[in-house]
Amino acid sequence: MKYVVSMEDPASHTFHVTLDYKPEKSDSLVLKMPDWTPGYYQLMNYADNVAEFSVKDSDGNALEWKRSGKTGWVIPTKAVKRLTVEYDVKTTRKFVATSYLDAEHGYITPASVFMYVDQKIKTPAEVTIVPYKEWDRVATGLDSIAKKRFSYSAPDFDILYDSPFLIGNLEELPAFEVKGIPHRFIGYKLGEFDKAKLMSDIRKIVEKASALIGDIPYKHYTFIAIGPGQGGIEHLNSTTISFSGEQLNARGWDGMLGFITHEYFHHYNVKRIRPVELGPFDYENGSRTNMLWVSEGLTVYYEPLIMKAAGLYTTDKMLEFFKNQISNVENKPGRLHQSLAQASAQTWSDGPFGRTGDEVNKTISVYQKGPVVGLLFDFAIRHETQNKKSLDNVMRKLYNDFYKKKNRGFTENELRETIAKVAGNPLEELFSYIYTTAEPDYKKYLGYAGLDIDTSPKEISETKDGVTVKRIEKAFTITPMDNPTELQKAIFAGWSKGGE
Repeated sequence: MKYVVSMEDPASHTFHVTLDYKPEKSDSLVLKMPDWTPGYYQLMNYADNVAEFSVKDSDGNALEWKRSGKTGWVIPTKAVKRLTVEYDVKTTRKFVATSYLDAEHGYITPASVFMYVDQKIKTPAEVTIVPYKEWDRVATGLDSIAKKRFSYSAPDFDILYDSPFLIGNLEELPAFEVKGIPHRFIGYKLGEFDKAKLMSDIRKIVEKASALIGDIPYKHYTFIAIGPGQGGIEHLNSTTISFSGEQLNARGWDGMLGFITHEYFHHYNVKRIRPVELGPFDYENGSRTNMLWVSEGLTVYYEPLIMKAAGLYTTDKMLEFFKNQISNVENKPGRLHQSLAQASAQTWSDGPFGRTGDEVNKTISVYQKGPVVGLLFDFAIRHETQNKKSLDNVMRKLYNDFYKKKNRGFTENELRETIAKVAGNPLEELFSYIYTTAEPDYKKYLGYAGLDIDTSPKEISETKDGVTVKRIEKAFTITPMDNPTELQKAIFAGWSKGGE
């Protein structure tokens, strides 16, 4: 399937797509637009942005087509040797999981732009990008086609949908190699910052993360910076990240490098070390799993560990990271209502950080409790093996046993079995923290590492100058009073920033 994407009037926020395809002999085929993109676990309604859809045969005759359900277009193909399909994709939102085009740049989330033939997800694809006349660069993780400008090949649609494009007058920083494999950083309006230091620090992250697993599975890797405030999504040999020099300087190196570490480590954990439900993907309905606490939560867990190994975090900074994660979990009532497995499966309706508008918040986030459980598992495995093995061994074993040897994901039982083999103990109590709302025994597991924690309840006054404090089960909501005085506003501002 050969696609050409053009953007003659980028200010219109509209990509134009032309598809050239030789159909198999049949009376009809169904073209479908995915309803989500892997890496962002929400249905996105991409088909709603398609306009001006038309189909012609090889003689230029228009073919009648009709819609099929939410995501499909049915095209008659009897006696048709070749199809030319054209359509526009309207873009309205700057976000890592949506395509966007404006007068200065273009960003393509492939699942929102390229239709596939129903039941033919393994069909090879070729994409040619025709940038706006004033733009000169395209960044993507796809392999280029020799002697064809801005043309790229994908062996199937899983790979195509995993390979975003950034288009414009882009800036590329000096690349580096790890074990002979090139790593690039390219982006839109990068801004001013210490670019040599950034690349040096990212190199340290790649070196330590890849050493943790013991393998680099790609031929090249590209960090694609799409501008500020748009999130990030991981891919097999690239990542798209929100980035700008101003944001880097304001947010600080630690925050940005932790974000980059997270997205980079995902190419192992979720893209290759993955629950069995996350590939092959269900592009129509979403791919639900009980194990996002592994894919997302343990990726968060490894952020400070990799940063510490790379010399970018101190030990105190790393411990502060976990202290804050435990505090986030324990000071929200959702932990009493929703298990970690439920939060994983229900992220499609609850959102990545749980529901936030409930009167009594009965949800949790896998991004917060997941790393906490990861910490406890790591300490438990080290305790059971006299510190000869750790959670690292589990991750390597999952990578080698399932991705490398079987080219598939693992089931929940296979995850349990892997942990039991590494630890020499099934660690049933820890799994109760995943499948039930049982309260973790922090003192026990942190004690294995010589750490202590104060878990005693603290009395909180429900009145304080400048604020009202509302008890919701075992948590509190703190808000400014109605019509506070200037003094009360100042007291509230200082008190809320204090964190106590």
